[in-house]
Amino acid sequence: MSEQVAKPSRHHIWRITLRTLSKSWDDSIFSESAQAGFWSALSLPPLLLGMLGTLAYVAPLFGPDMLPSILRQLISTAHSVFSRSVVNEIIEPTVRDIANNARGEVVSLGFIISLWAGSSAISAFVDSVVEAHDQTPLRHPVRQRLFALFLYVVMLVFVVATAPLVVMGPRKVGEHIPLGLSNVLRYGYYPALIVGLTIGVMILYRVALPEPLPSHRLILGAMLATTVFVTATLGLRFYLGWITSTGYTYGALSTPIAFLLFAFFGGFAIMLGAELNAAIQEEFPAPRTHAHRLRKWLFTRSPALKRTVETLASPIANPATQQRDVAPAEPPR
Repeated sequence: MSEQVAKPSRHHIWRITLRTLSKSWDDSIFSESAQAGFWSALSLPPLLLGMLGTLAYVAPLFGPDMLPSILRQLISTAHSVFSRSVVNEIIEPTVRDIANNARGEVVSLGFIISLWAGSSAISAFVDSVVEAHDQTPLRHPVRQRLFALFLYVVMLVFVVATAPLVVMGPRKVGEHIPLGLSNVLRYGYYPALIVGLTIGVMILYRVALPEPLPSHRLILGAMLATTVFVTATLGLRFYLGWITSTGYTYGALSTPIAFLLFAFFGGFAIMLGAELNAAIQEEFPAPRTHAHRLRKWLFTRSPALKRTVETLASPIANPATQQRDVAPAEPPR
């Protein structure tokens, strides 16, 4: 008779909550979040260079005004997340400067270097997710850094391919639907942004792990990360608006500090969500993913793989194994 899985109860929820908090503290969530925030701030110019430099070639295919529309949409989205000072003094000038010179930079060595530098933020997020699940020994650090670079390139291709459609899509759809539905489309922007953010975090949790969990086991962590980030962003925007109105500022350092705080809370939210997924996995272990079970099934069912393993394990066919077998055993230490 198979063992039945215990249903979640208040006791389990309390244990998962305590485990999430204690493991977050043990994994130094504050220092990891600060590291992710630092690399996010440092990676912003090369990240924008890679994205806008590629869009400078792709966007004109959809019309001469597509690239300016993408820039306006990017700055508008930044206004929805960051404070006004961060957008006006850091993000918007950086976007404008890079957009004016990005087309020539794509064919230079600096663009290749920007890919490596721009992937540093992705690498910090991948490291924090892997550490939260205690899977750091399963992937070599160099391989993990190259994997983060691969994720960054994939993200760059996805953004370049979808940015014209995202900008052009709602406008074209709004021209052919009634006014009431166009209002729904306009007011549904922020919910769609939150849903897209949650899906993006869940995909990061899925692909970052050497031994990934089933996708449905990552939903709660992604929802927690999105909730924490949105709440922290709203609170930080309110605090920065209030502190500015009082006249107490840090002078020229106020805007960089504000951007670093936004980046810090982003890393904090991602790592906290990963810690929740790890705590749930410890309390209710999930079965292997379908891909892992498929590989195991193919290995057990394939006669060729079986013969290869048996051949390598045979002392006659494998001289190294034969030499190891005839060598005298060392005394135990």
